[in-house]
Amino acid sequence: MTTPTIIETDLREVLAQINQKLDGINDIRVELAEIRGDIKSLDKRLEQVEGSQNRQIWALIGILFTAVVATAIRFVFVSLPNFQ
Repeated sequence: MTTPTIIETDLREVLAQINQKLDGINDIRVELAEIRGDIKSLDKRLEQVEGSQNRQIWALIGILFTAVVATAIRFVFVSLPNFQ
């Protein structure tokens, strides 16, 4: 028959170790909440950047359209003999 192993430890030590681990978990939860706030902030900033890029693209399209129309009008006026 095997003899049982007896481990003697102070209950206070065990509870202190458990409390230390729980404090570590609480610290992790606080850091996780901070990270979530940072992510929300970055998401808002990214939406602003995307909106800015969208406006820039439309502005570029407008500029290119204006340039093409102006070039076409100039070509028409240059090709007509009366307007030279």
